Parts: sequence; structure tokens; C-alpha cells
Amino acid sequence: MSSTSYGSGKLSREDYKKQKDLEAARKAGTAPAEVDEEGNAINPHIPEFMSKAPWYMDTGKIGLHHQRKEKKDNPDPSLQETEWYARGARVGTAATKFRKGACENCGVLSHKTKDCMERPRKKGAKWTGKDMKADEVVQDISLSYDAKRDRWNGYDPTEHQKLMADWELIEEARRKRKASELDKDAAGGSSTAGAGAKADGIEAEFASSDEENDDEDRYIGKGGDEEKLNAKSKSTVRNLRIREDTAKYLRNLDPDSAYYDPKTRSMRENPYSGKEAAQLAYAGDNFIRYSGEALDVAKREVFAWEAGERGNNSAHFQANPTQTALMYGEFKQKKDTLKDSRKQAMLSKYGGEEHLQAPPRELLQQVEHYVEYSRTGQVISGAEKATVGTRFKEDVHPLNHSSVYGSWWSDGKWGYKCCRQFPRNAYCTAGALDK
Repeated sequence: MSSTSYGSGKLSREDYKKQKDLEAARKAGTAPAEVDEEGNAINPHIPEFMSKAPWYMDTGKIGLHHQRKEKKDNPDPSLQETEWYARGARVGTAATKFRKGACENCGVLSHKTKDCMERPRKKGAKWTGKDMKADEVVQDISLSYDAKRDRWNGYDPTEHQKLMADWELIEEARRKRKASELDKDAAGGSSTAGAGAKADGIEAEFASSDEENDDEDRYIGKGGDEEKLNAKSKSTVRNLRIREDTAKYLRNLDPDSAYYDPKTRSMRENPYSGKEAAQLAYAGDNFIRYSGEALDVAKREVFAWEAGERGNNSAHFQANPTQTALMYGEFKQKKDTLKDSRKQAMLSKYGGEEHLQAPPRELLQQVEHYVEYSRTGQVISGAEKATVGTRFKEDVHPLNHSSVYGSWWSDGKWGYKCCRQFPRNAYCTAGALDK
């Protein structure tokens, strides 16, 4: 950027070439940078469309003054703390006699009779001379274009505090009434199903105005008819997070924990480092990605890529997923068969099969309960661990039976195995039959 670029005339070929050479030298650092009117060096790498001032702001001087915000010596007073009308304010005391030109209804000089906001009297102050009102404060406030159209101009924030206080009183009264209704219902001693239904009715009747169910109905619709919504509404419902679910970036507030990408709303690493991922409610997106059948799908995709590199074009993960899955199954089966055959060949040649047989897993477990047995299976020292019982009576055989009902099956009927009788209340006759 040079001073010649601000000229109104057209440059000759030699001047244009000199200007380009000078710009290249400034960019290379062999020539000093250009200085604006304030003495500040101008970066030669700034593009011309940014450094050149537009025609309506071009002053003929070099610099980037047109890129900076203009400082006003006398700022607009309307942009400062805005003055507003003094509503309801009165000037001095009320007059004792009616004045000419005053309002015939209330006796105020600040407005005419047709503009009076007081209650119309049967006989105005002009004729009675009583109950005169003091003059109102009349202000001439000049507002800017933006101040005139500011919807919050002149709003008193204390009004909102009063509104919040009223709402809190209403909510407190609602909670007390709800608690009293539930106490009355509990004292009534109705049935469990009826009490539950009545409690649900009380909850629905005295529910707060900002309950979570209202938010769900607002987006999903009554009865969950999501199909009736258009595509835009469906995407809105799908992208919404349930209010009970904790946001990913709130799982661990440590700044050195897992990185959260706000653009894709993803947290790939585990926010709870050092804890078992399988026991956590959320262990990062990578844990979900590498759990279930995701690994098998990834292996099938890699198999299709390798088969394509070897010249087998029939295996395609997207075009032929079923055929690819079948080919991958055959490949795994052949691989396992080849591995077993090699293993058997090694064992038949060198032996050592007894070293590959691992002892039972029960023998490798470590427990604190010590019991020593003899060769015949009798307990020498210690005591066997008692069998965990149930809340039902066990090993009880009524009616002289030695087996339970259902231990015998014949001709499509259940019965007792000891006496082979089908009636459940039959007395056991196994001993009589033996005799």
C-alpha cells in the first residue's frame, strides 16, 4: 500500500512498476514501512481492499483511519442514561380558585378538558371550585431515533421484582394447598390403587406452571405424536437434551479432563479417568463406539478393504453387506481350522499336550474360607460353608410322600414319583405297594 494508490489520476506503466517494486520491497523488509498521518507504521501485508478507503470516506490521506471506530467529542445524550417522563408527578400545591384556560373537570392548567384522565365529575371544578388538583409536570424530552423505538426505555426494574414476589407468594400457597390435600388423602385410608390415582390427580391439579412435563409436551406434542410434526420440528426434538440428563461438559469440571467439542457436542475420552468404564453411566463417546457389535462391524469393513486390495471386488461393505458378512464368517472359520490343524501337527510331532490343559477354575480361586477334606471326602478341619436357604420350607414332604409333586410325568399328567399317583392331595401308598 503506497501513497500513489490514493491518487485520483491513473498511473503510468513506469509508475505502476515502481509502486509494485516498492510494495514488494516493503513486504520483504528491505524498505521501511509506510507511515500514516499519526506516525504509526502501516503493515505492508494488509490487502488493498482493506487499506484503501471507500470514496465516501476518502480524505486523501494515508492510513487506516477509516477502519477504526470514530470517536465523538460530544456523544449523543440519548445514548447515555436516558431521561424519561415523570409520571404522576405534581408541581406545587393545588389552586384554590379556578384559573382561565384550565381543565373544567379537575382545574389543572397542564392539560385541556378533552385530555383529562380524571373521573368525569357531575359538576366540574369550574363550577364548584372544589377539589382542585395540582398542576402536572410537563417535560419536553427530545429522544433520538433509537431511543424512541426502544421498548424498554423508561422501564423500572423494580416492577419486575414486585411481579416475582407475587409469583413466589402464589407458588408458596400452591405448595401448602397441595401438601394439605395429600395429608387429607393419606388420613382417609383409601385403597392403594385408589390412593395412587387420587394422588396423581392432586399432582396434576396443583402442578407448578414450570413443570418439566410441560416442556416435553411443548416440543413433542400431546400424546407423543411426533409423526404429525414437520421435519424441522422432528430435528428440534431429536437434538434436545432431556433435562434430567447431565450435560457432557458438566460431568467433570476439571479443565485438564476430557476435551468437549462444542461444535459436534462430542466428548471422546472418558471424563472420569481412573474409574472402571463399564460401571459408569457415561464413559465417553469412544467407549460407546467400541462396545457391542461396533468392533465386529469395523472388522468386517477392514476385511472388505483387504479383500478388495487382493482383487476380490465382490466383497463391498456398503454395496453387499450380507455377502461381506458371509465371506467374513467363512474366512474366520477357515482361519480357526488352519490354526487348529497347525496346533495338532505341532503336538503330534513334539508332544506336550498335557501342559496345555489348565486346571479347573475353581481350584485357582482364592477364598478366605478354609476346609480340609480326607481322601474319602470327609471334613477333617474347618467347616463347610452353609448352603444358602430360601424363605420357603425345604425338604418337607406332606402326606407321607418321599418326593415332590411334579417329579413324575406320564400320559400328559404330573404326579408323585414315589407312588406314581396323579392327584395332588393323594396319600402316598409306596410302602403298601412294596409289601
